[in-house]
Amino acid sequence: MKSRIAAALLAATLIGQTTIVLAAEPAVVGSAEAGATKAAVCAACHGANGNSINPEWPNLAGQHHEYIVEQLALLKSVVRVAPVMNPMALALSPQDMADLAAHFEAQTLTGLEADPALWEAGQKLYRGGDAARGIPACSGCHGPNGRGNGPARWPQIRAQQPVYVANQLHAYAAKTRYAAVAGQPAPPAGAELMYDVAKRLSDDDIKALVAYIQGLR
Repeated sequence: MKSRIAAALLAATLIGQTTIVLAAEPAVVGSAEAGATKAAVCAACHGANGNSINPEWPNLAGQHHEYIVEQLALLKSVVRVAPVMNPMALALSPQDMADLAAHFEAQTLTGLEADPALWEAGQKLYRGGDAARGIPACSGCHGPNGRGNGPARWPQIRAQQPVYVANQLHAYAAKTRYAAVAGQPAPPAGAELMYDVAKRLSDDDIKALVAYIQGLR
């Protein structure tokens, strides 16, 4: 990269240009077919088709490939702290990550059922937030139906496993989901926002949100 910048500077000097534009590195394109083979080891926790049967492990079916690639890279670098996944991600190449992401994005999310005792309180918080406590609506980033935003790397959270969601919100509140690692990428830009939001949520808020989110379609 340094040699490319030096060459660009020299060329700019010779032709009198004051603006330099460097071409972006080509994106790695994933293959869902290749990813299906590579995902065999993932099935133990995330299910054969990305629908987890364990409430502690997330559903990956239908998740945005941009988000999966980002998180796998952060897990590999240990910027995202997850003792089970960190060693699993260590051996993955950028092509592996892209293939796995393409595979899981192509899967169909089967969904869960909302907790009838709590979902209404969760819906109110998810859709409207709580201005008095400085809690924004979750739908602002994750969408009214929990589908998120792939290019922005806001994850799909609809029909997500409840214990997993609760654990992640607690990790955000404690600022333990991500760590600063020298020489590695910084945590995602949205992490600071989630830290701030999560610390304002009570245990009852989290229970209600989890109850609503798991039933979103």
